[in-house]
Amino acid sequence: MRAPSSPPELHDGLGLPADLTLPIVLTGSLRLTPEQFAEVCAANPDAVLELAADGSLIPMTPTGSATGSRSGELFFQIKAWARARGDWKVFDSSTGFRLPDNSVLSPDASLVALARWQALSAEERRGFAPLCPDLVVELASASDEGPRGRRALRQKMAAYQRNGARLGWLLIPEERAVEVWGPQEPGVESPQRIEAASTLSGEPLFPGLLIELEPIWAG
Repeated sequence: MRAPSSPPELHDGLGLPADLTLPIVLTGSLRLTPEQFAEVCAANPDAVLELAADGSLIPMTPTGSATGSRSGELFFQIKAWARARGDWKVFDSSTGFRLPDNSVLSPDASLVALARWQALSAEERRGFAPLCPDLVVELASASDEGPRGRRALRQKMAAYQRNGARLGWLLIPEERAVEVWGPQEPGVESPQRIEAASTLSGEPLFPGLLIELEPIWAG
């Protein structure tokens, strides 16, 4: 994700010069706190990064055009539902959240109950909001590999689930399939896979939320 607005300047706490910008080579042993991560993002506004729970950086790549189109359609549909309801905040793929395990992750789309959002201070809202969204959605690329591949995204979905997400959807356009991560019936493993999906319902956790998948699959 990109830097939050009005972040602090990078300082010597990282042992890096204040004017350092990408490209830089980061060793696999480097570990950052969420505060240091915010400073790195501020110093490198064009970088797309996430922070793992162990403090390691996760370099992301810009999405392809088809994925960007799908993400926009997904956001539009969720936003329309939230606006009609009036009690939810919707966030796009540029938004980072500081999860309880201190990772900082950016879902492709997410929902947060308005009451939870309003409980945050103005400073917390300006930065990476310290909460896990109620609904998280990720769009998988065609490959299993890479930061946007299915393997990495399944790890992210599991992290969202561990950190309190009520529901998660992993959309796999190449297969027209959805993996549903969230509360399951006893004896049903998570995630639940839906094949040849044309719609996706948020019931009962998100009453009335129904995603039309055909325009998303079309890209």
